[in-house]
Amino acid sequence: MRTPHISRRAVLAGTAAAAAAASLPLSQGRAQAAATPARSGYRWRNVVQGGTGFITGVLFHPSVRGLAYLRTDIGGAYRWDDRAGRWIPLTDHLGWDDWNLLGVEAMAVDPAHPNRVYLSLGAYTQPWAGNGAVLRSDDRGATWKRTDLSVKLGGNEDGRGCGERLLVDPRDSDTLWLGTRHDGLLKSTDRGATWQAVSFPAAPSATGQGVTLLVAVGRSVYAGWGDSDGTSANLYRTSDGATWEAVPGQPTGTAAKVPIRAAYDRHTRELYVTYANAPGPNGQSDGSVHKLRTTSGKWTEVTPVKPGGTTADGSADSFGYGGVAVDARRPGTLVVSTNNRWSLVDTLYRTTDGGRTWTSLKDTAVLDVSETPYLKWGADKPKFGWWIQAVGLDPFDSRHVVHGTGATLYGTRDLKHFAPQIRGVEEASVRQLVSPPTGRAHLLSGSGDIGVMYHERLTASPSRGMASNPVFGTSTGLSLATAEPSYVVRAGWGDHGNGASSNDGGKTWTPFKTQPDPAKSAPGPIATNADASVLLWSFGTANPAHRSTDNGATWTEVPTFPKGAAPVADPLDPTRCYAFDTTTGTLFASSDSGQTFTARATGLSSGDTEFQLVAAPGRTGDLWLSLKGNGLYRSTDGGATFTKVSSCHASHTLGFGKAARGASYPALYMVGATDAITAVYRSDDEAKTWTRINDDRHQWGWTGAAITGDPRVYGRVYVATNGRGVQYGEPA
Repeated sequence: MRTPHISRRAVLAGTAAAAAAASLPLSQGRAQAAATPARSGYRWRNVVQGGTGFITGVLFHPSVRGLAYLRTDIGGAYRWDDRAGRWIPLTDHLGWDDWNLLGVEAMAVDPAHPNRVYLSLGAYTQPWAGNGAVLRSDDRGATWKRTDLSVKLGGNEDGRGCGERLLVDPRDSDTLWLGTRHDGLLKSTDRGATWQAVSFPAAPSATGQGVTLLVAVGRSVYAGWGDSDGTSANLYRTSDGATWEAVPGQPTGTAAKVPIRAAYDRHTRELYVTYANAPGPNGQSDGSVHKLRTTSGKWTEVTPVKPGGTTADGSADSFGYGGVAVDARRPGTLVVSTNNRWSLVDTLYRTTDGGRTWTSLKDTAVLDVSETPYLKWGADKPKFGWWIQAVGLDPFDSRHVVHGTGATLYGTRDLKHFAPQIRGVEEASVRQLVSPPTGRAHLLSGSGDIGVMYHERLTASPSRGMASNPVFGTSTGLSLATAEPSYVVRAGWGDHGNGASSNDGGKTWTPFKTQPDPAKSAPGPIATNADASVLLWSFGTANPAHRSTDNGATWTEVPTFPKGAAPVADPLDPTRCYAFDTTTGTLFASSDSGQTFTARATGLSSGDTEFQLVAAPGRTGDLWLSLKGNGLYRSTDGGATFTKVSSCHASHTLGFGKAARGASYPALYMVGATDAITAVYRSDDEAKTWTRINDDRHQWGWTGAAITGDPRVYGRVYVATNGRGVQYGEPA
């Protein structure tokens, strides 16, 4: 999704200066989750993790103090609420069918009309993805009007940290420009309601970058072009809105192959452009910074430090340049960021003399991540950042600088003390959810990039950060022993082991003493049986599953387990385990604690790896099978037979929670459809009837990975999203 292998992501906390820096606008104190009553009668809010995703753009409004916007690659867009001191999500209304629009390609504001804001949306340009769209608002994103495009956008593809690719024309607020990856330049003359392709000098190529940036320079518009070969032009301009020309004298060569971002200093009439040899965020090994004096056409290279050479440990000091922001109050003052600099860690360089001299802000930075401890990634100290392509400089405060990373937005108000300024932004792609029946934590979550978290509070980022010993990048499995709920196991992608167990409900972890050979290259779902005496670990369709009876000290193959299936333990009987073979539509069951599996029900739907099998708590052999568009099925005989549930025609994920008062069966929670609408539902009567509990304002795109109720709190449900973290709802 966003971040690289965990070892490449890897502070002082609690200082008075850091606390002071974090108390000012666009920063945060202790995290709190804002409750949002839904029209459905449910109150929805985020389980606070604190960022966790790639911040691809941040945009201060040039004429309104305290107004800013932020975009992400898969988690939508946000507006800064200066009074509340938090970011407000603006795209949660996008539903199941519009999941692709949670990738925000670009943002634009109108300097002359502060309430106007525009978003271009679309995560992928592949044939299987839908077309992009443009949202336009007259009330800062509280409500939107939408125009569907005939082209695709790439908000979660290479180059997503470039931009902005959307711009209000400096001469006419009704005119907008939109750069695309494969379809050139589009123009709207009715404030984004309709769009037409315009003639542009450069032709798209297979690299899929196209227009990388649009920036207003006085009354002209400049456009960066990312499909250059390094010798041809990659920066163009128009002064009349009709004809475009290559900017004369522009830099060429590997270090200036792709224009990443640009910013205009209206005091000195100089345009600053950052370049790299690849669009990023990964893959950059060279780059530069140049400025153009627009009054004379003179170009000057002002690169702070040229990539190349080696570090003290012999590593190559390779990187590109990313973000750039100019000071609206002080001529010649700006900041630029390095990007993809892993050996010496990325930094922000600041100049006050137009690029003649630079200072690295990282070198004197004091980082306080006490509000989001996971940013230490299991190490002693956090890093200043990586994937820094989003940089903002407050037009009303020269010392207020923010920069996005692959997991957070850092900010400073004194150019020294930095803290995450991410309150309200949650961008995790969540894969697993477990709500324990006992203990301090009501929730354990497993996510892409950030592994497993122990949520001792739902309204603050976990104090323990990511589960460590070992640290995982992406979680692939999470399971709790129902009869011994303090015992939990997890699996995932990591550099120092791929499986671990906990005897205190997920607070602390111990790696398995050994692991099967496929675990390193294909760690998959893992399960513990009811009494924690057996582990079953699956490793994809190319490898046999393995079994352990000694907490991971030794493992043996299970040849009869269907390859690639997710193991499911019976909640009451420790000798029973189940697995659904999605390739053949067959339910397999074991009655000898997972030593052997035999086929039971056959002929069920097949061919999709996202089918889900779950076991009802407190019962033996009570199985529910979500078959997506083929509906929901139930077995009460351990998988020998299944009956289709007539009350819904689609089921993507199912979970259980505390029973309603007077009910003998747990509450069911489902992401699925009882009619034409895919939504979040609850049933208190064993799926005879369903009540929709989210509404059209609370949809969060794709929510098909996991859902679970809370076994201790009736009505509380946790929903996994692909880019908006964990949402939890409670009756209002």
